[in-house]
Order: sequence, then structure tokens, then C-alpha cells
Amino acid sequence: MKVLVACEFSGIVREAFKAKGHDAWSCDLLPTEIPGQHIQGDVLEILDQGWDLMIAHPECTRLCNSGVRWLHERNLWGDMDEAAKFFLKLKNANIPKIALENPIPHKYALAIIGEKYTQIIHPSQFGHAESKATCLWLKNLQKLKPTKIITEGIIHRVHLEPPGPERHKNRSRSLLGIGSAMANQWG
Repeated sequence: MKVLVACEFSGIVREAFKAKGHDAWSCDLLPTEIPGQHIQGDVLEILDQGWDLMIAHPECTRLCNSGVRWLHERNLWGDMDEAAKFFLKLKNANIPKIALENPIPHKYALAIIGEKYTQIIHPSQFGHAESKATCLWLKNLQKLKPTKIITEGIIHRVHLEPPGPERHKNRSRSLLGIGSAMANQWG
């Protein structure tokens, strides 16, 4: 299967699909952290290259509920509109199977996106002692089933991430347990 992991710099989900024998590629504006099949550039330019499955992690900063207060306070409505339209281009891509992931969106983003997410998952359902509500919008894919539920010692790592140049990357990096579950269940 030809798999595109859109907006992924880490290479974690790409490598999980590669380990299952798929022709998996990541694409991001940033270089990949794990050497492998990676296209550094605009994912919109490669959506029509015959992918069977796309897992997409579009930028969430202006779409997520946690940042809604900044829309009015900093007049970021144009940025939010642009981010929602990018999300829709990925969601409506001519690819048979699609999974988009993002945090819980605010009502303004949902008004543009047009439909609520299919499922909410947490890293603690996939072997990571972390809590981070992650929404999945699924097209022609089954809901992701938990693989290893952790109930004790759960931390909120993304909320504890200190300010700094790596904050954005550390908060958005995919986790191996979730990537492996996607590859095992959707691959």
C-alpha cells in the first residue's frame, strides 16, 4: 500500500507503516528527524500521486480549543480561516482512506470544517502514560482500537512543556504506540 503521512517531521508514523512492508512517505515543511522516505515541501503539491492511505497531522495552533482565546485577543481570525481551509483540502483529498488528527477544535474551526471528529483517543490507550485528547476524522477507516491501556501515573506532558524553540515540535511529535496501532490496524 502507498501511504502518505502528511505534516509529519518526526518520521514515527511513516516508519511504523514501513515496518509493516508499506511504501510509506512522510511530507512536511521541516526535514525529517528519522532518515527515510521524506518529502520536504508543501503536501498539497503531492496529494494526487496515487496514495492509498493518508494519515495527516495538520497544524492545529489556530484550530484547537486550547487556543481559542487568542483569536479575538490577537486578531488571528485570518490565520484560523487559512488553517481550517488547509485542513479541508487534506480532508477532501482524492485519496481512498484518510485519517486526520488534531486536538479538540473550537466551534469557529468546526463551523468551517463542517463536521465533528469521528473519535477521540489518548496516548494512555496505546502504552504511553500521557493524557492528550486527540481527535481523529476518519474516511473509510475503522475507529482505532486501544492496544495497551495505562491507568496510573498519567501525566499531561504537552501542558508541562516549557517555552522554548523546541516547544512546538515536542508538543506535536507523534508517539510510537499510536503510530504502531495505525499501521497494525489500518495497514
